[in-house]
This record gives sequence, C-alpha cells and structure tokens, in this order.
Amino acid sequence: MQRDTIVEKEPCKGCSASVHVTDEQIERVLGKLALHPGDCVHDDRFASRVEACGGCSSLQYGSTCAHCGCFVLVRAKLAAKDCPHPGGSRWP
Repeated sequence: MQRDTIVEKEPCKGCSASVHVTDEQIERVLGKLALHPGDCVHDDRFASRVEACGGCSSLQYGSTCAHCGCFVLVRAKLAAKDCPHPGGSRWP
C-alpha cells in the first residue's frame, strides 16, 4: 500500500491531535516491531493483509482503520491482531 505524502494536517475528529503520520514515523514503529519477530507475521502474510486494507473503504487518510483507529501497517504486522471490520475479518 503506497501512501501519498500529506502536506496539510487535519485534526482528528475526536481530539486535537493530527491524524496523519509520515512514512518515516510508521517505518520507525515497524523497525521496533522487527526487534520482536515472535510477535510479527512473516512478510508474505503482512503483504496480503496490507493489500486487503488498501482496498477497504474503511481506510482513512491512507494509514488508519476507521473501525479501531489503528495504523493499518502496524496492526497488519502484529501476529495477535486481526482485521476489526464489523462484517468479519477481511484479511486472508
């Protein structure tokens, strides 16, 4: 899933924080997760999860799941997590 760089920041609807993150911020979190490989899915499973999220109408701002508020790239990397879509998981 490729995200466009966001220039203008929009505030979160529920708080005053920005809802946008940079690719560098996400990469930093994913790098920290890589230090704990037992908690993460393999790259092929990660890629299929990210692809499913990229095609979901509930993806907001190119990074955030509307159902749980998680950054999808981080949630997709974690083995203990599943897709929170109310109609059932969209992850293969």
